[in-house]
Order: sequence, then structure tokens, then C-alpha cells
Amino acid sequence: MFSNREPRITHHEYAGREPRASSPGPLLSRDLFAVTAASFIGFTGFTLVMPFLPLYIRQLGVTDDGEISVWTGVTLAVTPALTALCAPFWGRVADRVGNKIMVARALLAFVVVMSAMAYVTRVWQLFVLRAGLGFFAGYGALTLSMAARSAPRDRIAASIGLVQTAQRLGPALGPVIGGVLAPLVGLRNAFLVSAGLYAFAFLMVLTLYHEARVEPTPRENGAARVTFRSILAFENFLLLMLVIFGLQFVDRIFGPVLPLYIGQLGYERSRIPVIAGLLFSVLAFAAAFGHHLAGWLLARLPARVVIAAAAVVAAAGLAVVAAGPPLWALTTAMALFGLCIGVAMTASYTAANSVIPLEVHSTGFGFLTSASLAGLALSPVVSGLVGALSIRAVFVVGVFLLVVLALLVRRMMVQRAATATAPALEES
Repeated sequence: MFSNREPRITHHEYAGREPRASSPGPLLSRDLFAVTAASFIGFTGFTLVMPFLPLYIRQLGVTDDGEISVWTGVTLAVTPALTALCAPFWGRVADRVGNKIMVARALLAFVVVMSAMAYVTRVWQLFVLRAGLGFFAGYGALTLSMAARSAPRDRIAASIGLVQTAQRLGPALGPVIGGVLAPLVGLRNAFLVSAGLYAFAFLMVLTLYHEARVEPTPRENGAARVTFRSILAFENFLLLMLVIFGLQFVDRIFGPVLPLYIGQLGYERSRIPVIAGLLFSVLAFAAAFGHHLAGWLLARLPARVVIAAAAVVAAAGLAVVAAGPPLWALTTAMALFGLCIGVAMTASYTAANSVIPLEVHSTGFGFLTSASLAGLALSPVVSGLVGALSIRAVFVVGVFLLVVLALLVRRMMVQRAATATAPALEES
């Protein structure tokens, strides 16, 4: 599946050191607590301003509803788009200077930029600052790398899952907090509250996280330099990037049309926001539990089996949603779908971790995050295009893509020993 011009590179060729052995210590170390808490606080602060962003744009002088809608869309989209482009670059820098300083840099930049948003006077200024957030971001990938690198080999999946849980629950709670906070403190001051959350996360990473410096081993004569292209040639890496992209794409594809779909099922208009909120909450918390469950499953089953089976079961859950069942069955199916998406996502990151050498660990996670963000950015566009023809077809597309991902993983993913737990240092 790889180009003939680039030789396949396995982990043992560049590994800087063997990962930590299993440890009987506490499940939540100080390092992991700092990374998880900073991720949760940072992602909460990032989404805190989303509910009232259209109102803020109106306050900045845009009065036409159509223009407000356009400005809101592009202002929200520019951040993940630029983050997807920059994540591998920031990962490359982190591999050279350390993850901790790069995460602290990103959080401190967010403090400054979020504070500046409270004082803008034109909507284009808000757009430029949101673009700045995308450029300086990328700490989500770095925190996943930090969690994996600081964990004993038998807890890598659990550590990745814990940080992913924080990254999922933060955006789930952020809009709720923002919706309550904005009327109390005002729209502009809400940005300052978000900046304060980033400042707190910055202090946590700076004071609690201890990063051990890893010196790469000298290369033998003729050994290849690890480039961006050679990272993509790691075993299973391109496939896992595709899987992560697909999982994120399907996870978000029905979000824009779910309220409309609930209306088509015959529920009263006044109940639609409540039911949609319930389903989104069930999805978020089920996926968070799935991130934890992945570690338990990976200790017992190969990563290929876990990812493929989770994708198939998620497709079954989404098929039930597409069938338009009663509310109790709809909620159960959404929970099953979220659970399996969480399992498959964490299993994919863990499997990718096993083939990324420490020398370019953050860069590799930057590529994985770029794939995830690309799925996040593209899914609403496809949802809108497909939903214009048939809202139910949006769910059918999701089912089809999950089945295709399961088949690709079962047929193409190479399974090696210790994939679920730690980077294997094997001799070819």
C-alpha cells in the first residue's frame, strides 16, 4: 500500500529508547493528571464562546442574518482548518525542544488571543484572531503524545483514552457553560473567562508535568533521516490516518441535521431542542466511556479486531437510528454508536503509537490529529450536501463508510505483537 520510492520503515529502526515497563504505581500519575486536566480545561474554554458567537458578531455591526450566518461559519471553520495544517509542524518542533514547552506556548498564546477577542470592534478582527488560534493551536496532538510517552507500556491505551475523554467532554460541556455564562457576565467578558481557563491550564502544565528529555540514539551509517514522508511510510500509519479521518467524519456528519431529522420523525417542535440535546449528551458520554473501554479490550484482543468490530457495531447502531425507531431505541442506538466510535478511535491512536518512534513521536501524533480535524471540517459540508437531498441518507452514508473502514482494517492492517500496549522493538 506504500509507494515503491519510499521504503517501509518500522519502529525499531529509529526508536530512541524502550518504553517504560509496567508499573504497580497509581493509575493516575501527576503527569497524566496535568495533561488530562489541561486538555479538559483547554477544550472547554475553546468551545465556551460558541453558543453566543452569532450574537457577538451582530454586536460588532453585522445586522443581516445571512451575513451573520456566513461570518459565523467561516469564523468557526478557520480554526480547525489551520490547526489541521499546522499540527505536524508543531509536532516536529516539539520533537526537538520538548512537548511541555510547546503545550505551554500554545496555552499562553490562547490566553493572549482570547483576551484580545474581548476588545475587537470589527468582525474581520474576530476572524483574524480565530485564524491565529488555529495557527498557534496543535496542543491536542501534543497532549496525546505526552500521555502515551509518560505511561507504562501496559497503560498506554488507558492513558490515551483518558486524554481523549477530556478532549471530548470539554466541548460537550463548554457550550453549556458559555450559554449560562454569557447572560451573567456579558459577551465580551465571556472571552476573558475563557482566557482565564487557559491561564489556569497553562499553570497546571508548567508546574505539574515533568518531562524527561529523551536523546535519540545515533544513526548507523546509511540510516535514513526521518522525514515527513518517511513518517507516512510507517507500517499501518497511512491506513490508521484514514481510519481516524473516517471515524471523526462519521461521528460529526449527522450533527447539523439531527434536529431536522427528529422533526421528520414526528416529534413536536417544542420538544426537538430537548431531544437533540439529550441525544448529543448520550453520544458524548458514551464515546467517553468507549475511550476507557478500549484499553480493556486491547489488553485482550488485537487492535485490528477491536477497530474492525467496533466500526461494524457502530454501523449497526447508526442503521437503527436511520430506521427512525421510538425515542428509547433511538437513545440506545445513539449510545451504542458513541461507545463504539470511542473504542475505535482510541484503539486507532494506540495502534499508531506502536509504530511511531520516540524521535518523531509528536510529529506522528500531529499527522493523526490533522486527519481527525480534516474529518471534523469536511463532515458538515458533506452533511449539508447530502441532507439537501435526503436527511435520512446522511445516516446511510455514515453506515456505509463505517462498514468500508471495518473491511479495510480487517484486510489491510498488519497485526504485530504488543501493538495494543507499547512500541515493539523487534528485529525484522
